[in-house]
Amino acid sequence: MPLRRPLIVAAFLAAWVAPVAAEPGVEAMVGHRAAYQLTLDRVRENSDIARAEGAMLYEVVDACDGWATRQRFQLTITDRDGTEVETTSDYSTYETKDGRSIRFSLTQTSQGAVSQRIAGEAAVTPEGGSVRYTEPEAKQVALPPDTLLPTLHTIRALAAARAGQRLLVVPLFDGTSADGAQDTTSVLQAWQGPQANERFPTLAPLGSARMRIAFFDRTPGSNAGGASAPDYEVGLRYYENGVADELKMEFGDFSVNGRMRELAVLPNPC
Repeated sequence: MPLRRPLIVAAFLAAWVAPVAAEPGVEAMVGHRAAYQLTLDRVRENSDIARAEGAMLYEVVDACDGWATRQRFQLTITDRDGTEVETTSDYSTYETKDGRSIRFSLTQTSQGAVSQRIAGEAAVTPEGGSVRYTEPEAKQVALPPDTLLPTLHTIRALAAARAGQRLLVVPLFDGTSADGAQDTTSVLQAWQGPQANERFPTLAPLGSARMRIAFFDRTPGSNAGGASAPDYEVGLRYYENGVADELKMEFGDFSVNGRMRELAVLPNPC
């Protein structure tokens, strides 16, 4: 599961025709479809939020030269007066397996009205690369050196955890911001070997690592990792095949748990 911010998400699917050299480690990733139940974890003191519940569906398809992903998210927040606000988002990407290019589209709604659209494509180079947006407006934004795309970030984080590394600090571009890349700091826990898994036996033979990823808005001259409070944080357990469970999403005033309810590993068509 890539590291998309679920409250900022949309729908897009693209096809790549040129063959690419895959990033080492990409062979372990699998296409899959996972459904998550979302429930309120905690609220900050003096927050007006009384309840939060929803669902998320994540799908990644192995398109041979790249990964086509779609994430649909719905969350209803109820305040202490009983007023409900529903937010939905639909987010899709196509990322080549060499981690060098991505197409993305995102649509977010609040109470049934579109509140945000982001779309475009990005090309990444060791020197940084750039993003060409078509929505919310046509513009081009430079990417900082060493920027990673989301699936490649997952692969690198898993490799770092397996190697005993405890931090991964890099800029990340996932197409959920109209302002280019964000800085990220990933805190990695020790690699875990295979464990019994009665609910999802296909995961039992696999190693995994728990990690917490913080996203920071970039400022001119900033270094990856950020110096202020994160804009968004997610904690999760990644299995070596890219499946994620035990999600905890931090949105500032409140946090939400994501429990995986269904998992289907998709056949490899390549």
